[in-house]
Amino acid sequence: MPTDDHRAIELLSRTPYGRVSASRRALPFTTITRHLVLDGRLVLRLHRGYGYHQALDGSVVAYEADNINSGESDAWSVQFTGTARVIEPTAAERELFGRAPRLADGVPFEAVFLRIEPEFVTRHHLTDVPVFRYAHSA
Repeated sequence: MPTDDHRAIELLSRTPYGRVSASRRALPFTTITRHLVLDGRLVLRLHRGYGYHQALDGSVVAYEADNINSGESDAWSVQFTGTARVIEPTAAERELFGRAPRLADGVPFEAVFLRIEPEFVTRHHLTDVPVFRYAHSA
């Protein structure tokens, strides 16, 4: 794996959540997932109740994570593109994920896991990013 790919993987290791995107019945969708970097691959945990794992399994997907809202002056974004497969992680891998959310859209969270074999890894870096303050309406 080229050096830039290693840097991208190291950055992914700094943030626990990202977004996976694919198509379902020819329509694009994106959902939030918890991820781990294990042996240069991504392992994702998402809610089985969404049914997204059925569309993701065996499909080419894009996975993106970033630190855009971190308040840091340097921002990065990493995108992994590859084939996703539903897996059953080991007990040790499950433990690495930590506690799962209690609810997903009001129903008990039921975990399903996928592994992405990277085909392409892309990293973008922004320097001297201004910090934005969100205005709240009264």
